[in-house]
Amino acid sequence: MCANCAYTASVSAAAGATGLRVWLQTRTWSWLTPRRLRRITIVSVIAAFAGATVTF
Repeated sequence: MCANCAYTASVSAAAGATGLRVWLQTRTWSWLTPRRLRRITIVSVIAAFAGATVTF
């Protein structure tokens, strides 16, 4: 994979994970505490980057 493709994939993965976090933050679910939101964010970023590197 070229450097440009790797950069584009990582930026897209980060944007997707950030979008998920924003969407979750706008919900008023009682089980979604700040600590759980942080953990969900970390897992989603790791999954997004892993998915981006595997698919490209």
